[in-house]
Amino acid sequence: MKILQNIIVNQVLTDSSKNQLLEKYKSKKSQLQKEGDQLRFELKKLEKTKKFQPASLRSHFEKEISVRQEKIKLLDFQIEQLDILPVGSELKEKEVQGIVDVEIGDNWDELIQTKIIVIKDGIVSEIR
Repeated sequence: MKILQNIIVNQVLTDSSKNQLLEKYKSKKSQLQKEGDQLRFELKKLEKTKKFQPASLRSHFEKEISVRQEKIKLLDFQIEQLDILPVGSELKEKEVQGIVDVEIGDNWDELIQTKIIVIKDGIVSEIR
C-alpha cells in the first residue's frame, strides 16, 4: 500500500543563497510599493469621475493599500531576520508530499516520522 506523507524541505543558508533571498525580498517589496502607488493613482482618478460613491470607493482602495503595507512590513521583518541569521543556518523553504510504501510488518512509528530534505545551493545535500 502507498500513502502520501508531508516532507519538509530545508535550505542551508550560504552566502549566495542569502543574497538570492535578499534580492527576492527586495524585489517583492518594490513590487508591492509600486502596486500601492498605482492604487492611490487609480483612487484619485476614479474620485474625479464621480461615478462611484466616494466613501465606499475610498474604503475599498484603503483596504487594498493597507494589505500591501502589511506585506511590506512583513518583508522588512524577514530582511532583518535574514541579516541576523548566520551562514549555515537551516531555513524551512516549503513542504512537499511524497509517496511512502507501507507493508505488513513495517514499523509504523518510523514510517510516519517527519522526513526532511536539506538543500544547499540548489543541490540536495541530505535526507533525514
